[in-house]
Amino acid sequence: MPPVVAGALVLNAALTGTAGPIGYALLLGSAALLYFHRTSPRPVLALATACAVAYMLSVEAEIVAGLPAMIALASVVRAGQRSFAVTAALTLTSGMVAAYLLAGQPVVEAVKGGGLVMGWFVAAMAMGVALLGADERAAEAERTREEAALRRAEQERLRIARELHDTLTHEISIIKVQAGVAVHLARKRGDAVPAALEAIQEASGQAMRELRATLEALRDDTVALARLPGLVERTKAAGQDVRLTVEGRPRPLPEPVEQAAYRIVQEALTNVSKHAGDGAAADVVVGYGTAGVTLKVDDNGRAPGSASQPGVGLTGMRERVSALGGSLSAGPRPEGGFSVRAELPA
Repeated sequence: MPPVVAGALVLNAALTGTAGPIGYALLLGSAALLYFHRTSPRPVLALATACAVAYMLSVEAEIVAGLPAMIALASVVRAGQRSFAVTAALTLTSGMVAAYLLAGQPVVEAVKGGGLVMGWFVAAMAMGVALLGADERAAEAERTREEAALRRAEQERLRIARELHDTLTHEISIIKVQAGVAVHLARKRGDAVPAALEAIQEASGQAMRELRATLEALRDDTVALARLPGLVERTKAAGQDVRLTVEGRPRPLPEPVEQAAYRIVQEALTNVSKHAGDGAAADVVVGYGTAGVTLKVDDNGRAPGSASQPGVGLTGMRERVSALGGSLSAGPRPEGGFSVRAELPA
């Protein structure tokens, strides 16, 4: 667009034959400003207005010189800064009236001419209002699509929860019961209980607990950091030593940040119970800062392998953090155990 506007300005000036080097410089300079009218509408409008008024006063009272300013007017109104646009339009009109007076026109004719020119600037602002309305409608349509996607995701979560409950829970329960009966009968007869059978009983019980936690997560998407004490208490009840510390002043955070923070701590504690070993303790620290929230989950158990090859849990954490523009680090601690640290912006 700037080259087209520059061409129109230069052609018009060439036809009138009154613009000298300074006039062409003002025209080309104002046209070049349009490269930035979307990113910096107010500075562009201020400079384009100054160039147009300078051209009108020093060369001729020509409305075409205000073309870049008109385009910038629409951009400023589109950005929601109408008062600034009105001030610029009045300045341009006043410059045109002053140019008419300097050209020797009567005061009444000069004011009438300025009024007619004002109509062009009003039309430019009206275009900005129309563009702003189109932007708002597009944003509303995007919000509607997002809400529909969230509803579909919630329905899919519930469907998955029902499927898991109807299939896996039933089958794992049967395995656990049968293994328990076999262990009981073996002990009743005085026989040695096979280690594999005890491992099946223990693994099935652990699988049931993890599956219940998964179903709870699928059915409930209203998690928040305020529910962390409850998560810690449930983890303690399962036999894991966990300590929760809150630093800073707790405050409500955006819902996506609250959900991601809760899920990260939940997954980190799940990893502790899986990999840290018996007797391991975990420290959970939630720090509220001005820029967001910091999460730390440290344990003193066994580190689960190399952090360069993360499992599904760590991958899920990284995806949640990346989606919010935060950072995550996870790996073995020098003093032993494993550490997870996440920073989420508010």
